[in-house]
Amino acid sequence: MESNVLTAIFLPLALFIIMLGMGLGLTVSDFKRVLVEPKAAILGLIAQLIMLPVVGFLLASLFPLSPELAVGVMVLAACPGGPTSNLVTYLVQGNVALSITLTAISSVITVFTIPLVVNLAMQHFLGEATILQLPFLTTVIQIAVITLIPVTLGMVIHHYAPRFAAQVETWVKWLSLFFLALIIVGLLAAERANVASFFLKVGWVTLALNVSTMLLGFTLATLAKLDIRSAKAITVEVGIQNGTLAITIASAPTFLNTPSIAIPAAIYSLIMFATSAVFAGLARR
Repeated sequence: MESNVLTAIFLPLALFIIMLGMGLGLTVSDFKRVLVEPKAAILGLIAQLIMLPVVGFLLASLFPLSPELAVGVMVLAACPGGPTSNLVTYLVQGNVALSITLTAISSVITVFTIPLVVNLAMQHFLGEATILQLPFLTTVIQIAVITLIPVTLGMVIHHYAPRFAAQVETWVKWLSLFFLALIIVGLLAAERANVASFFLKVGWVTLALNVSTMLLGFTLATLAKLDIRSAKAITVEVGIQNGTLAITIASAPTFLNTPSIAIPAAIYSLIMFATSAVFAGLARR
């Protein structure tokens, strides 16, 4: 898969719109909610930021993947949450406030953890001699620009024009999903001759990542004796990854500029909608 105008222009634009949409639904109180529900929030963050990369590493090591695809799985595992998880939490009647809190806080923390996790993964799977790397400080600044700035902008709009923010938030979310679909279709269309092989190569590992992390989230929430709405929120937050951010890190020219590493995230972004629909059906029962 070769980098093109889709990954160079539309991908950062889509991510900007997605993060702006998330900011439109956030307030400062969402970041403070961790003080109100400390057990649920801390449990969710530990699962997202520590356990998720560990599960991703185990799966990337166990499945017969090429080094680039293994790194792609780790990039995906390093990008938890995202607006999609908030939407799915809402659909399954989970604790949306907790979901938003986890997404908001993890989006700040992953600015620093993504380059660490990805660089360690590349050293392990690609070898010490690899020329691919994410310079820590530069990457932190770049991720902050494409995630925290639009989120902050959305929060500012929400604060000063709450009615306008409420009116456009839904439209922005659907627009972001459209852009995500466009990017995935574009990435796969560019390699349409290899789409079937992509599914065979990484479909099972991405499905395993999705399902196992959802089970992990639900199990942890149950053991912690959280209420069912909070358990649903943590299940979704741990199990649904930010595929758009992962694709951006893998394929955008300002990051790894290696679209082949984006394959797991692209396949995962298709699979997660199916698993989310199944979970929604089970949760509503």
